[in-house]
Amino acid sequence: MSSPDAGPPPSTGSDVERRTVVLESAMATFARFGYRKTSMEEVARAAHISRPGLYFLFASKQTLFRAAVTQTLDRDLTAVEQALADRDRPLPERLVAAFDQWAGRYIGGPLGQDVTTVVEDNPDILGDIVSTAPRRFEQLITEAIAAETGREAARPVAQTLISTSIGLKHQVRSRDMYLERLAIAIGLLAP
Repeated sequence: MSSPDAGPPPSTGSDVERRTVVLESAMATFARFGYRKTSMEEVARAAHISRPGLYFLFASKQTLFRAAVTQTLDRDLTAVEQALADRDRPLPERLVAAFDQWAGRYIGGPLGQDVTTVVEDNPDILGDIVSTAPRRFEQLITEAIAAETGREAARPVAQTLISTSIGLKHQVRSRDMYLERLAIAIGLLAP
């Protein structure tokens, strides 16, 4: 028998999975309705959890939103790291794969643009993650380029590719077109 001040029981694998599913449902709901119009009831319904169960996991909508965005950005950065670590592929292919994980997968798909918008529209709620995640992405791209081409030109090339990616996100209608045009830019800047 545990003492009353022992705290909550340790998390199990199913608790982690449940939290992940709730956060994924929350991100989709926030993307669909926006932060202000999303209610905890809508997130609970989307996650197939009771509203009290949702409040047990997350004390407020703001806490839930931060956790959902943080999970999404962390997962994106992990996928970027994996794409760049595949040294069996040439650098241009790894860069295209990394940018696809960071931005491309949000273009043209269901709710894709909405995810980006809901994150960009709420920097005050999200705190540091809106600046630390993009800086980490830039660092990963810079390091990958530096490992192949030399450190002096790596950072400006990475920054130019990131700027190109941002511009393309607003110009193209499909993920395929984004990747095709980004591959051209990478071929010019980081051959």
